[in-house]
Formats: sequence, structure tokens, C-alpha cells
Amino acid sequence: MTGLGLAAPAGLNAYLPLLIFALAARFTNLVKLQRPYDFLTSWWAIAIILLLLTVEITVDKVPGLDHINDIFQSALRPAAGALLMMAATYHVASINPVVAMVIGLIVAGTVHSAKALTRPVITLSTGGLGNPIVSLVEDAAATASSLVAILAPQVVLVVLILFFVFLVWAYRRVRRRRARRAAPPPAPTATLRQ
Repeated sequence: MTGLGLAAPAGLNAYLPLLIFALAARFTNLVKLQRPYDFLTSWWAIAIILLLLTVEITVDKVPGLDHINDIFQSALRPAAGALLMMAATYHVASINPVVAMVIGLIVAGTVHSAKALTRPVITLSTGGLGNPIVSLVEDAAATASSLVAILAPQVVLVVLILFFVFLVWAYRRVRRRRARRAAPPPAPTATLRQ
């Protein structure tokens, strides 16, 4: 559950779950990273993740740049999800690392795809004003999900179900908006004179 709970928010922001996971492994006993994943706890890895996180958080708040960032992150977010899933499940003998990698890729890739597809709609419908707000909500969700994955992995399944319900709701709302925009305006009605 910890691996899934870290892979999903990596689809929103590749670096928040990586940083939280690395800091938890370095400073607490909640996470134990074995080789080859223990490199995440090194100061240079944490510094690089922090630098990339700063760039990601800044660029993701700017309309237009956030779409370019989403294109650039299309490979990095699923890769981060795969890395987190493999690192979190490495000690579990019953989970093959290749299976963990594929699951992490799929989970983070699905979340990233949902984000990348809905963000342009948000930009168009709000004139770009909604992008920073949505980005802050995504960052908060990624942070909260990552913390839940580490502190209470039993709750991860509930969080993932709620996230899936939210995605279905958002998708339906976007489709309704598009349908309303595509629909021809109503014909004027004639008034009858008596």
C-alpha cells in the first residue's frame, strides 16, 4: 500500500513524494531503504530533488508554462512512480521488482494523464486564473497522499478510491462543459399576439 500511495501522487508532482519518502527514510524509522534505493537518502539526492521540486512548483503555477511542464514531465512522473513503488516494495519477497515497476508506471502514468488532460480545460474555462489554485490543490493532495502512504498505509486504498471518484466526477464535468459549448444556441421563440 505504501508503494501505491507514493506512486499515485507522483503522477501529480514527481518530486514531492520522492522528497517526502527520502526524508522519511533519512530521518525516521518509518522507512527503511535497501540498496540500490538507499541513494535517495544521500544529501546530494535530497538537494537535487529539492531543486527540481522548486522548479516544478513554480512553473506549474504559470498558465502556458504548466502545459509545457506537463509534456516534459510525461516521462518523469511515471518513472518517479515506478521508482517509488520499487523502493517501497523491495523488501517484500513476494513482489517482483519488474511487477512493482510496471504497477508504479501505470498508477503514476494514469494520474499524470488525468492531470495533463484536465489542465488545458481549466486554463480555457478560467482564462488561466484557475491554474495556480488547481496547482496548489494538487500539491496539497500529493503531500497529504505521500504522508498517508508512509504514516498510515492501511488508509491508502480509501484515498485511492476517493481520488478515482474525484477523477470520474471531474471527467464528467469537463464533458458536460464541452457539450454545452458545442451545442448550438437555442432558437428564439416567437411570441403570439392575440
